[in-house]
Amino acid sequence: MAGITIDRIEKRFGAVTALKQLSLEVADGEFLALLGPSGCGKTTLLRIIAGLESQTSGRVLIGGRDVSALPPRERGLAMVFQNYAVFPHMTVYENVAFGLRMKGASDSEVKKQVERAAGLLHIEPYLERYPAKLSGGQRQRVAVARALAVQPAVLLMDEPLSNLDALLRLEMRSELKSVLASSGTTTVYVTHDQTEAMGLADRIAVMHKGVIEQIDKPQTLYERPATRFVGGFVGSPPMNFIDLPVSGSTARLGAFSCPVAMAGGTITAGIRAEDITISDSGGLPFDVGVCEPLGATLLLTGRIEGQLARVAVRPDSCIRPGDRLGLAPALDRIVWIDPNDGRALGAAA
Repeated sequence: MAGITIDRIEKRFGAVTALKQLSLEVADGEFLALLGPSGCGKTTLLRIIAGLESQTSGRVLIGGRDVSALPPRERGLAMVFQNYAVFPHMTVYENVAFGLRMKGASDSEVKKQVERAAGLLHIEPYLERYPAKLSGGQRQRVAVARALAVQPAVLLMDEPLSNLDALLRLEMRSELKSVLASSGTTTVYVTHDQTEAMGLADRIAVMHKGVIEQIDKPQTLYERPATRFVGGFVGSPPMNFIDLPVSGSTARLGAFSCPVAMAGGTITAGIRAEDITISDSGGLPFDVGVCEPLGATLLLTGRIEGQLARVAVRPDSCIRPGDRLGLAPALDRIVWIDPNDGRALGAAA
């Protein structure tokens, strides 16, 4: 197994800079998710690690070895793609064995590793079938088993679950987490699905416009986003952002006074929908516009201080559009953001 070092990687496509002097460390055996919207550079970075794309400048190290100029086959890694990429003319056994045979493994070693990988992914009953006889989830298991069979130092995964339906994605998420924890393989996983990243990864690197906005444990990203972008991208619904005037280093949120690290001007209060409760004593006025029953919660969309906000309340709450409620925000969970640069006050640069 091996850690990965991305050292000041830059990638330019003509006049467009896709990655901007990007650096990060992935520990040996760690599961890191690259999370961000389309066009943020996450797949470009993954392809550079794999050797499928060349960087304009910077280095890629795997296990301390500079692999920047090496072809993919010499980097000691395997890759799982979004579209499964299984061979339709081969049985499941031969699909899983493909990488081992390319490396010249003996028949006994091939059999041993195929059976090990098939056992991990629970595809033993399908080894003699052809991919056309498998479901989408089973084919994706075959693709993962083929990658793990060669015992790679690094496993790269590019949105491998996005073609599956919601129930299969949930099933495959739990299986992947268990399998990769057992194998101890260093994994870099690209996704735009924040629920997927939160559920799978040891750490998440949130990318935006070619840079990493924040890299941290999932719960830390959720509770203490370093930027407005991270707060708005991680979490469903996204964090509420309320602009407030500051007077004498104090911001007022309805009836609540909040000391802040600013003197005058405007500050943005970032607060999660579930960190706001209904208050019988007034507090913060909220005009309800839309009610969405979501099973575990009732999601209310309305306005706080004239600005759009969402509040999650008990599903049995008797609330209707047009109601005016009093709210009590959890003041210790507010993230205060500088509206000029979008960074959370107190967050590292």
